[in-house]
Amino acid sequence: MTADTFTRMDESSAQQWSVIGNETFANQPRVADSVLGMLRSLGMITDGFAVDQLTHCLQTATLAERAGADDEIVIAALCHDIGKTVSVANHPAIAAEMLKPYVRPSIYNMIRVHQDFQGRHYYGHFGMNPDAREDHRATLSTEDFSLAEQFADEWDQIAFDPDYDTLPIEHFEERLRGTFSQPRY
Repeated sequence: MTADTFTRMDESSAQQWSVIGNETFANQPRVADSVLGMLRSLGMITDGFAVDQLTHCLQTATLAERAGADDEIVIAALCHDIGKTVSVANHPAIAAEMLKPYVRPSIYNMIRVHQDFQGRHYYGHFGMNPDAREDHRATLSTEDFSLAEQFADEWDQIAFDPDYDTLPIEHFEERLRGTFSQPRY
């Protein structure tokens, strides 16, 4: 419909938006393709850690899966540091916003605050408050706070082991494609 499309939104028609909506829905699989590409690109980022950031994300997802976490949590664990492909400083916000339409709000919050929760284990080395997670206690439900603690303490902060039996990205691909197949929230 490119020949009959608009050049300004204020001059668009319902029929044109119908075509755009249908094409957007038909092209939804590209979201998972893009996410997988971004995850794979994390394999080039080490930044002084014992493993690259892709391996870290795979280990975090592997740990979550082996602990019995549901698919949304496992896929969020896989994608939690995907924002580092753009910016390390605000990577939690980037990852959380990418996940927001596809995961329930408690998981969105888990990813959004994960750096401050993980900060208990390293913020002090940078002169920052290692109890920064407490700043979120007033804004998160008790359940969301507990989930963020579990994510940071039991999976994320221990996922830097080059000898860990880490599941490959292919193990998670079908679930990732399912998660990103259409917005649900």
